[in-house]
Amino acid sequence: MKIRLVAGAQTATATLYDNATARDFAALLPLTLTLTDYDRIERVADLPRKLSTQGAPEGMAPVAGELTHYAPWGNLAIFIEPRSYSRSLLPLGKVDEGLSVLSQPGPYQVRIERAEP
Repeated sequence: MKIRLVAGAQTATATLYDNATARDFAALLPLTLTLTDYDRIERVADLPRKLSTQGAPEGMAPVAGELTHYAPWGNLAIFIEPRSYSRSLLPLGKVDEGLSVLSQPGPYQVRIERAEP
């Protein structure tokens, strides 16, 4: 599923992966979240609730542009730079275009919505 991430007048697009966690995230859309900086390499925001972890891997090593769910905190994390393996970090999707839109320092609001009807 394609999604749009709108920050002010700028838009990024992403594709959600086909897994239970990403489908659960898609069920929350549209969402308006406040992204803040975390460890300089990611932007994070609290979600309204924790997402499904059914069938999820134990963790992952995200690449730049990856959308993830950190299960213990129940938040969304968008990686601006890659990082090493992190337990309980679950894959949601990947930014297709506009990572620079999300790379700006936070906090800022982003609206996340389905790009497909």
